[in-house]
Amino acid sequence: MNYRPMLAESAEAPFGGAGWLFEVKWDGIRALAQVGEKLQILSRNDNDITHKFPELFELTKKTSKVVLDGEIVVMKAGRPDFQAVAKRVQASKPGDIERESRESPCTYVVFDILEKDGVPLMEKPLSERKKILKESLMEGEHVVVSSYVLETGEAYYEAVTAKGLEGVVAKRIDSPYRQGQRSREWLKVKRVRTVDCVVVGYTKGTGNRAESFGALLLGLYNKYTLTFVGRAGTGFTDKSLRELLAAFRPHETDEQQVTVPDIPSNSTWLKPELVAEIGYQNLTDDNRLRAPRFIRLRTDKTPGDCTIAQVKPVTLEQYNAKRNFSKSPEPIGEGAKPKGNSYVIQEHHASHLHWDLRLEQDGVLKSWAVPKGPPEKPGDKRLAIAVEDHPLDYGGFEGSIPEGEYGAGTVKIWDRGTYEAGEWGEEKIEFNIHGERLSGPYELVRFRKAGDKNWLLFKKRV
Repeated sequence: MNYRPMLAESAEAPFGGAGWLFEVKWDGIRALAQVGEKLQILSRNDNDITHKFPELFELTKKTSKVVLDGEIVVMKAGRPDFQAVAKRVQASKPGDIERESRESPCTYVVFDILEKDGVPLMEKPLSERKKILKESLMEGEHVVVSSYVLETGEAYYEAVTAKGLEGVVAKRIDSPYRQGQRSREWLKVKRVRTVDCVVVGYTKGTGNRAESFGALLLGLYNKYTLTFVGRAGTGFTDKSLRELLAAFRPHETDEQQVTVPDIPSNSTWLKPELVAEIGYQNLTDDNRLRAPRFIRLRTDKTPGDCTIAQVKPVTLEQYNAKRNFSKSPEPIGEGAKPKGNSYVIQEHHASHLHWDLRLEQDGVLKSWAVPKGPPEKPGDKRLAIAVEDHPLDYGGFEGSIPEGEYGAGTVKIWDRGTYEAGEWGEEKIEFNIHGERLSGPYELVRFRKAGDKNWLLFKKRV
């Protein structure tokens, strides 16, 4: 296969009009698939990723003698999860590939056809290629044909982004397939997210930026701790580079603001006093801004406004998706006021008796199922399995979930109170409980050998 994918330019804003079609911009891995005597799937940078996605061998049963263009996505809670599909590409051992395929199955969303029965189709208009694609490919469990609308681009964009998707791609219906080229016949219209960040430093510039700086180092407050969330190295003009460097000078300090191994040692640190508005796509699993871009300094905002809650809003999609509230008495999650430090353990007599530990954080109850119950003596350790976030209302819930519903069984409060957070990171969480039954310092530590959702819960010695 010698094809290279056609690329899209960026549009400033949503639009519509005759001669255009609009389809979802999927947040996944761009891939060309050749289906012939054998299946070959190549990524945008021409890497063979066929073996990474064994479920896509379904293509050989749904079509033949074609070259397809599309996006490989992994859906989680109704939305594409880029981190999940990226993790699949990184898997190399057969056992890891098999496990990822089972736990994070992919879908190949096909939006173009470049060749049929050995005949190139790239010179044909998109409208004709779409017709040939529909006739040539049967959909399956892991293969779908991208749907689209004609002309009504603004309304479609609003509907797509309202569902939390990244945006749309607008395409001229008469456009040929210009392989390897970026063309304004295809335009991507992405939802723009912004966040106010503390500028904690900047990296040393190189090349034409040798006299200014390379990228801003950005932080957000997680309670009282500054968390590093990435570097913004784009969005600057020559003028803004000079102006920003002058603005940074009075705030320079020798004190390192965040400790992260991938920050260059020759970076310059700034006192956490300046706020910048940053555009970004989403938040990665390790709490980094994806594709951060500088917009402007915000003199009207204080560093205290720059909290992690801006990019980790209350999201209860998984909780809501698992429950039928017309049958279950569990709270929908609209009534409780945040306390900031509430804690509860609920005894849950479901198919297997377990205890649910819940700690208020970022407007929700972060939750773990503890099969053997919470440790009450220092040194004891218990497996704690991370589950979906629960609404704050759930901290006061007691009742019976009907048979046939998710989590069916009786729930009662075993302990409740407040807690003080210490370190709250991706690998370890320290907290001090002030409950009716439990009190003192506890710790949750990642237990990745047993699975990504598994932690160990300890009571620490005083």
